[in-house]
Amino acid sequence: MTRIALVSAMHEELAAVLARMPDEHKTVVAGREFWLGHWQGHDVVAVLSRIGKVAAATTATTLIEHFGVTRMVFTGVAGGLAPHVQVGDVVVATEFVQHDMDASPLFPRYEVPLSGMTRFPSDAGLRDALLHAAPLALQDVVNTLPASEWLDINLAASRVHQGLIASGDRFVSSSAESADLQQRLPDALAVEMECAAMAQVCHDYGVPLAAVRTISDRADDAAHVDFPRFIRSIASRYSVAVLDHFLAQLPC
Repeated sequence: MTRIALVSAMHEELAAVLARMPDEHKTVVAGREFWLGHWQGHDVVAVLSRIGKVAAATTATTLIEHFGVTRMVFTGVAGGLAPHVQVGDVVVATEFVQHDMDASPLFPRYEVPLSGMTRFPSDAGLRDALLHAAPLALQDVVNTLPASEWLDINLAASRVHQGLIASGDRFVSSSAESADLQQRLPDALAVEMECAAMAQVCHDYGVPLAAVRTISDRADDAAHVDFPRFIRSIASRYSVAVLDHFLAQLPC
C-alpha cells in the first residue's frame, strides 16, 4: 500500500483539499485531526502542519509512524526573499535549510548537529511532478478567478520558481531581517516556518518529501495584501489546483 500525505499550512487550504476528498473521514492522533480518503485514485491523508518547526516535525513523524505514509507533499504560503520572487508567484523547493540553526563553534552554522547536513534535498521525482503541475494550476486560477478577486496582483504574470526554501521559528516581516537573510543565504528564494524540519524528519525515515509555496508577501516592511483574503481567494486555489494536477500525473 502507498499513501500520500497532503500537508497544509492554513485551515482554508485544508478545507479546499477536503472538498476534493468525497470519502474523507477523521482520525485524531497527537491532538491533530488527520483526514483519510482518496483523490485522483490515490490513498491520501490530509492534515494541518500547525506553525513552527517542532509542530511540523511532530506532524511529519505522526504521518510516518501512525499512518504509514510513503510520500509527503506540503503546500502553503511563504515570504519572498530573492528580488525576482514576487507576491503571487510560486516556489517549488529543491532543498531546505533551517536559517536559525546555529550550533557553532561545535558545528558549522546551519548544520544539523550529528547529521553532517546543512541542507536537505526535496525528492527529485515529486519535485518534477510539482514543477509540471504548478504552471497548469496557475493558468487554471487565472482562467477561473474573476479579476476582481486578484487583490491588485497581476496573476497573469505570476511565475513558478525552483530553489532553496529557508525555515525558522521566527516570522520574518521586516526589511532588516529580510536583508540579513538574503545576505546570509543569497540563494534562498523564500522563507517560512515548517518545511526544513519536515525535511529532516523525512530524511531520517527515508520518506520522499516535496513542497510548493505561494508567495504571500515580501517578508519586509512593505504594505501587505489582505492576508486572509489572499489565502482564501488565491493561495488555497493555487494549492488545490497544483495538487489536482500533481496527483493526476502520479501512477496509482
